[in-house]
Amino acid sequence: MTTTKLSDVLAPSFRPVHDAIRVGQYNQFVLKGGRGSTKSSYVSVEMILQLIRHPEIHAVVMRKVANTMRTTVFAQYVWAITELGLYSRFKPTVSPMEITYRPTGQKIMFFGADDPGKIKSIKVPFGYIGLLHFEELDQFAGEEEIRNLEQSVLRGGPIALEFKSFNPPRTAINWANKYCLRDKPGQLIHHSDYRSVPVEWLGQRFLDDAHYLKSIDTAAYEHEYLGEANGTGGMVFGNVHSRKVSEEDIIVFDRIYDGVDWGYFPDPFAYNRCYFDAARRDLYLFREATMYKAGNRKTADKLIEMGVTENDRITADSAEPKSVADYRSYGLYCHGAEKGPGSVEYSMKWLQSLAHIYIDPARCPDTYREFTEYEYERTKDGEIVSGYPDANNHHIDAVRYALEPVWRRRGR
Repeated sequence: MTTTKLSDVLAPSFRPVHDAIRVGQYNQFVLKGGRGSTKSSYVSVEMILQLIRHPEIHAVVMRKVANTMRTTVFAQYVWAITELGLYSRFKPTVSPMEITYRPTGQKIMFFGADDPGKIKSIKVPFGYIGLLHFEELDQFAGEEEIRNLEQSVLRGGPIALEFKSFNPPRTAINWANKYCLRDKPGQLIHHSDYRSVPVEWLGQRFLDDAHYLKSIDTAAYEHEYLGEANGTGGMVFGNVHSRKVSEEDIIVFDRIYDGVDWGYFPDPFAYNRCYFDAARRDLYLFREATMYKAGNRKTADKLIEMGVTENDRITADSAEPKSVADYRSYGLYCHGAEKGPGSVEYSMKWLQSLAHIYIDPARCPDTYREFTEYEYERTKDGEIVSGYPDANNHHIDAVRYALEPVWRRRGR
């Protein structure tokens, strides 16, 4: 089909994505990553390959603002057809901004979301629109805007492949970063960075700049080049990192800690299981339970179902001694946290002082959301208020209780 080998235009990290499309494993792809990861290059190549493979469909490419299209994503697609050795088969035009596949008349059309009238009135000469690419996803207004655009563009036909690409904003509470935590059927979340890209594609200057930034500002390097949402600003926990925790990892964890924050409604019951690597001062959060309107018997049964046994010590909020007693009557080794004056401040500062707090967002989505969205309160003038907000911190409290034997032993 093309005069170029795929290995010449696809970085190794994107080959599994290409193969997943080929076998029909997913139909929606969220591609996030750092500078130089080639995710936009990959999407432009894949869209063209899929257009040729399916002669009955057309494609739409969107950015938030139309006047940025020509020198960015449109130029990227022209690059892709050139690199694939297919330029003679395509006809790019800028008014209207589209690329036509000459053998069939299929079109790749480019639109900005700031002109919704054009989007709603899209007409194709035959077939239907089966390919959609949102470039710079985080620049759109949010999930509702994306859904509205999807509904306007993807109508009819058995094929509907969708790509969303972006560099994660620094703050974890940005809607696009939170969107990547959703486990949506048929959707693959893929993260990439420049380290999987052939050196000759990037050039020595790119690598030198990356290494220099890493040497002077690790946090900026991790955000810009590795695509990590590691911004601090008003965030309480600047040491939180997303990390997959496998069953192989869990098997070798030798000191496990369990914590419970009692709740019913509107506050939830929150449970967490943790591992603390004392030598490296790294904390791993890899299991959670969040339940609403559930009594003590039901939450206890849930923990037992998750593998908690009578030998696992659970440290729970001591403000509810009856709940602690209920758990003990159910055969769980539960006791109340000691708490005491200053315990909240000390335990929070201890968590902030750790080298890393690793949270598996697939295993612990609620915990990850709490830790990454937990921010200091501010005055009306934007000044940060000292102290820790007592809101949306149920799993944070469960973790504090779980690790009370550690932080009390290490400094109080």
